[in-house]
Amino acid sequence: MTKLGYTARHAESVKRVKLPQIEGFPNQYKRDYTVKIIHPEFTSVCPKTGLPDFGIITIEYVPDKFCLELKSLKYYFLKYRNLGVFMENTVNKILDDVVASIKPKRCVVTGEFTPRGGIKSIITAEHRKKK
Repeated sequence: MTKLGYTARHAESVKRVKLPQIEGFPNQYKRDYTVKIIHPEFTSVCPKTGLPDFGIITIEYVPDKFCLELKSLKYYFLKYRNLGVFMENTVNKILDDVVASIKPKRCVVTGEFTPRGGIKSIITAEHRKKK
């Protein structure tokens, strides 16, 4: 337990939440190209204070066999709106779920969160497909 009263179980709670499936569609091209998706109105809830966290989530990936289907991604993001989750866990969970869904060659998820108390957080998580 930390000084704040949080345990590893609190921090890992996002791993146990049931979120909508992120869907993909077949990639029609064999060449490498980059897709950048920006969600400028991301919201979740701080698990410590219960106050909303606002941010910009950017997913940048090189597709392999599948591309992200945006409608399913939108519904996926909406489930975070009332979810108490740390910003760092949010970014890593999104990366894990995108990778599980479409298995890209490379993917980077960045969360740029609105400052709180004068402190701004930018979290980046990256995946590279093993060769």
